[in-house]
Order: sequence, then structure tokens, then C-alpha cells
Amino acid sequence: MKKLVELLVKNIVDQPKSVKISEESANSDHRIVLSVAEEDMGKVIGKNGRIIKAIRALLRIKAIKEGKRVYLELAEQKQANT
Repeated sequence: MKKLVELLVKNIVDQPKSVKISEESANSDHRIVLSVAEEDMGKVIGKNGRIIKAIRALLRIKAIKEGKRVYLELAEQKQANT
């Protein structure tokens, strides 16, 4: 699941090196937390949330085929003031 999210998101954003993905699993439930640069947040969300909804739909399809449940969360990165 994590590799699918990484493939999709890194091809959308301008700063692919800033993409961070963490995955937690408990039984058949998977929680994926996606973090991107602040400038790329709009690209990942898309107009009216269409892009993030499409990514979640693709994950859901893959999860159903594998008999799992998946949750994708979008986290904001905090930038340190220097």
C-alpha cells in the first residue's frame, strides 16, 4: 500500500524528496499517514479534494482485493523558523 501511495504522490508534487509516508498495521487495518511540503499540499488535495479522493479510491480497491481496510491521512509538515 505504501509503495502505491509513494508512486502516485511523488509524480504529482514538485518536491518529491519532501514526501514522507508512514504506515501502521493492526490485523487487517492499515493506516497510512502522508506528509508533503506545504507548497505541494494543494496539488495532493486537488480542486474540491478530487486528487486525494482518487488516491483513496485506488487504495480502497487494492485493499479490498487483499481483504484489508486502509485509511489515508494527510498530515501537514511544520517548518522550523530559522
